[in-house]
Amino acid sequence: MRPRTELISLDLIGRILEEAFQLLRSPGIKIRSQEVRALLADNGAILVDNSEVVQIPEQLGRRAIESAPAEFWLYDRGGQPTVRYGGDDVHFNPGSSGVNILDPQTMEHRPAQTTDLVKLIKVTEMLPQYDAQSTAVICNDVPEDLGDIYRLYLVLRYSNKPIVTGAFTTEGARRMFEMLALVAGGSGAMVEKPMAVFDVCPTPPLVWSDFGANNLVDLARAGLPAQIVSMPLAGAAAPVTLLGSVVQHAAECISGITIHQLAQSGAPIVWGGAPAIFDMRYGTTPMGAMETAMLDATYAQVGKYLELPTHAYLGASDAKIVDAQAGLESGATALVGALAGINMISGPGMLDFLACQSAEKLVVDAEAIAMTKRLLDGVEVRTDPLATSMYGDFGFKADFLKQKITRELFGKEQHLSSKVIDRNSYRAWRETGGLDTFDRAKLIVDELVDKFEKPDFAGRQATELTNMMASLAKDEGMPTLPVLP
Repeated sequence: MRPRTELISLDLIGRILEEAFQLLRSPGIKIRSQEVRALLADNGAILVDNSEVVQIPEQLGRRAIESAPAEFWLYDRGGQPTVRYGGDDVHFNPGSSGVNILDPQTMEHRPAQTTDLVKLIKVTEMLPQYDAQSTAVICNDVPEDLGDIYRLYLVLRYSNKPIVTGAFTTEGARRMFEMLALVAGGSGAMVEKPMAVFDVCPTPPLVWSDFGANNLVDLARAGLPAQIVSMPLAGAAAPVTLLGSVVQHAAECISGITIHQLAQSGAPIVWGGAPAIFDMRYGTTPMGAMETAMLDATYAQVGKYLELPTHAYLGASDAKIVDAQAGLESGATALVGALAGINMISGPGMLDFLACQSAEKLVVDAEAIAMTKRLLDGVEVRTDPLATSMYGDFGFKADFLKQKITRELFGKEQHLSSKVIDRNSYRAWRETGGLDTFDRAKLIVDELVDKFEKPDFAGRQATELTNMMASLAKDEGMPTLPVLP
C-alpha cells in the first residue's frame, strides 16, 4: 500500500476552485500581451475598458482544463519514455536558474560559469535518483541575451536525460525550439517524443507578462510541453493564509491553461509552481519552510483533482552552505512532495532561496531522494508466511544472517546508501579520516566527474549544434565560446 499525503478535503477543493473562478471574473487577470487579450476576447472573455484586465468566464476556463491532457511523457536522447507526467508518478530534477555556485574550496557563493554548469550536468547524469536534468545555473561568462539558449546547449552536449528548462525571451524560446528540433531530427520528431518541458511563470498577483503570455501560446503551437510555475508569496504577493494563496495559485494556473489551450487544444501543460511563505522577520521567501511544502502539497491536490500533471519546487534549502539546516529542509520538503504524488519535483542542489546551486548538495539530496523513493515503494509481502517459517530451528539465537532468505531479500528490503551517508562505527569513521557529510560529498563529486563519459551521439549532429551556438554567440559580440571541460 503506497503511503500518501492529502492535506485538504474534497469540500475544500471545491471551495478553492469556486473562489479561483470568482477571481477570474472579478477582478480578472491582467494580461500584458495585446495579442493574447484578443485571443481571449475572441473566445468569450471580457476586456475591461481602458486596461489590460481580462475577465475569464468559468465555462471558458473549465473547457480549457478539460481539453488539457491528463498525462504525457518526456523522452531521453535515445527516444525512450523516461518521465511520466501524470497520476502519482514522482520524479526529481535539480533546481533551475541559480545565479551563484557554492565554491567547495572557499565555501563562498560566486557567479556561476560554464565549468560549473558542466559539472552539475555531469553529476546529475551520473546519479540515478535524478530522472531529468535542469538548466541549473545561468552562466555569467556568456552574454545575458544568450543565457537561456546556452544553458540548454550545454545540457544537450553532456546529457542523455530529459530536461526541465525555460526561456527568458521570445527570441530565446524560438532558438531553443530550433536547437531541440536539431537534436531530435526535425520538428515532427521533437513533438512526437519531447525531450524538454518549459517553465512559464505568471507574475503574482494575477498578472501574465507580455513574454509569459506569448510564451504559453508559442509552446502550445510548437507542440512542446509547458509547465506553469505560479509563485504566490503568502503575506506579500498573495493572501497570508495558505488556502488563500492556493486560491490565487489556482486562478493563475487556470488563466494560463486557458491561454495555452485556446492557442492549441490538447497541447501538454503542467499544473506547477514555486510558491513560498513570506518571513515577516527578515523579508525573505523561505523555500525550505514546512508551510511552503504544505502550499505545494495543497495546490498539487487541487491539480490532481482536475486530472492534470503536477510539478513543485521542493528539496531546496535556505541555508547558505551544505549543513544540518540544508539537510533538514531539503529532506523534509522532498518527502512531503513525494507523499503528495507530485509528478516532477525541482529544487535539489539549491541553497539561499534558490539563488545558489551546489554539486555537493546534489549528492547529499540524492540520498534523501533515494530514501523517499524507498518509502513510496511501501511495505511489500515478500514471503508467505510472513515470518513463522524463518523460526524453524533458530534455537532462540540471533542467527537470521545465516538464512538463505536473508541473503536473497535484504537488498530488496533495504536501500543501500552511498558513501555520503556514514553508517559505520565511530572507530571506523575516525580511522577513515573523520570526514563530515560535506567532505564526503566533495569526494563523491570528484569520483562522479572522473567516471563521467560524454554521451555518444552523431558527430555531424554535435557539430551542427556547436556551430549553431557559435553563430548565435557571434551575433551577440562573442567571437568564441568558452572552452568546455
